[in-house]
Amino acid sequence: MIEVAFQSYPDRETLMRSLAELVADQLRAAHATKETATLAVPGGTTPGPFLSALSEADLPWQGIRVLPTDERRVSEFSERSNHRLIADTLIQNRAAKADLVSLHEPLIGSLEKRVEAVLPIDVLVLGMGDDMHTASLFPGAPELGAALAPGAPAVLEITPPSQPEARLTLTAPVLRAADVIHVLITGPDKLAAFEKARAGGPEAEAPIRAVLTAPAPVTVHYAE
Repeated sequence: MIEVAFQSYPDRETLMRSLAELVADQLRAAHATKETATLAVPGGTTPGPFLSALSEADLPWQGIRVLPTDERRVSEFSERSNHRLIADTLIQNRAAKADLVSLHEPLIGSLEKRVEAVLPIDVLVLGMGDDMHTASLFPGAPELGAALAPGAPAVLEITPPSQPEARLTLTAPVLRAADVIHVLITGPDKLAAFEKARAGGPEAEAPIRAVLTAPAPVTVHYAE
């Protein structure tokens, strides 16, 4: 059994607001010790309310870099782009001054340098799918082994058979090296998937395990 902190909330609105307040406090503390802090966040629809709540936090946003945990190989303006979703929800209000790092770069070498320049991650927020994927570390993807390897580059292109397009993802070593990690899940299906992942087994079958076993503090935040 993988041991992680588990926080349950009475409803999703409370979860999103509470997590936003917690992340804001952690970013404030990180920024106080250095000139810039790095926040990594997911795209998708689930974290939208959390990102919107965080955008209102009173933080030194001009000194905070926001890094997507993964991206689809689509146009930056596509409705399926994580960059667009993060820009529309988080890079608003007070957080409009934050620096949103784009993963829309055709050359992997150049993209890797861009990502490495804002590492390590101070605060990491991840989602998880019913299939126990996180970021774009999908079970069954031919590149998954390379992305989970201890010596993996910071970012890799990955082609999950279950997805309609190729993805770019931060790799397991980058995610595991974050100073503090939060996993945001909602609904009974994802709770069941988390319990299955927590039971232990190969990371290739449940890539979220690579994060749950990170040396940093990991907290799973759940609301039905």
